[in-house]
Amino acid sequence: MVDITHKITTLRTAVAQAIVKVGSAETIQAILDKKVPKGDVLEVSRTAGLFAVKNTSCVIPDCHQIPIEYTGIQFECLTDSIKIEVTVKTIYKTGVEVEAMHGALIVALTMYDMLKPIDKNVEISTIKLLQKKGGKSDYNLKHNPSLNVAVLVCSDTVSSGKKKDSAGKIIIEKLEKLGLTISNYNIIPDEIKEIQNSVNQLCNKKTDLVILAGGTGLSKRDITPEAIIPLIDRRIPGIEEAIRSYGQERTPFAMLSRSIVGFKGDTLLMALPGSTNGAAESIDAVFPSILHLFQLLNGFDHGK
Repeated sequence: MVDITHKITTLRTAVAQAIVKVGSAETIQAILDKKVPKGDVLEVSRTAGLFAVKNTSCVIPDCHQIPIEYTGIQFECLTDSIKIEVTVKTIYKTGVEVEAMHGALIVALTMYDMLKPIDKNVEISTIKLLQKKGGKSDYNLKHNPSLNVAVLVCSDTVSSGKKKDSAGKIIIEKLEKLGLTISNYNIIPDEIKEIQNSVNQLCNKKTDLVILAGGTGLSKRDITPEAIIPLIDRRIPGIEEAIRSYGQERTPFAMLSRSIVGFKGDTLLMALPGSTNGAAESIDAVFPSILHLFQLLNGFDHGK
């Protein structure tokens, strides 16, 4: 199965369709009049579809077990066919497209089984996905803004050469995969004045996004929040909460992190954990949707 542990939980919806063609209008009338020998075709097939949606992972090997929060099954009876529409919703990390299509298929197959004694020309056709919403693509920007991005690693051990940087590197790797270009990468010690001077210099250069990795814990040398908070004009608690909430689902130690996010002028400052996993998970938690912030800034030029 595909690893989805890095994904965020969102409301996801999928709508699938199947069409059951019949040999005559008499078959449709028998369905509507509930005179099919095997029973009420619409209600029995609806019940079968509900079971199918909930048990998709039992028959499709790569499907995850998903908490199905809503399934709606609608029918449209035409003169020579029945159109089936299945809507599935969940609040989870992966979509429900296959669940919706599996439900539509089983509804159609149940109809076929119930109708074959009275109509030898029943045919299943046009099983397809009509729409899906809520996946990562819905929150991606159609065109990523061209940003001036800087990554600052705040670490005594890394700046002194005693340890190699991994947190800054993973941040850069993830941002580049999002189509962003890193214009500045630097490693500095855990010193308030040096952190503030570096950030101020980057802000003066009109840097759009400055990500600081390290110094957000609770040791005596973890002073990045103390350095950053006085510089911030507008703090963004929601992003900070999203980072910690995402991390807390993966390790109980995430509650000890003091990630800080906010604007200094038009520059977005993000102080993230200095561990490799903490830095990577923080990026996964809020990107690429966080890039929408730059669309909200007055005068931002997407083509710059």
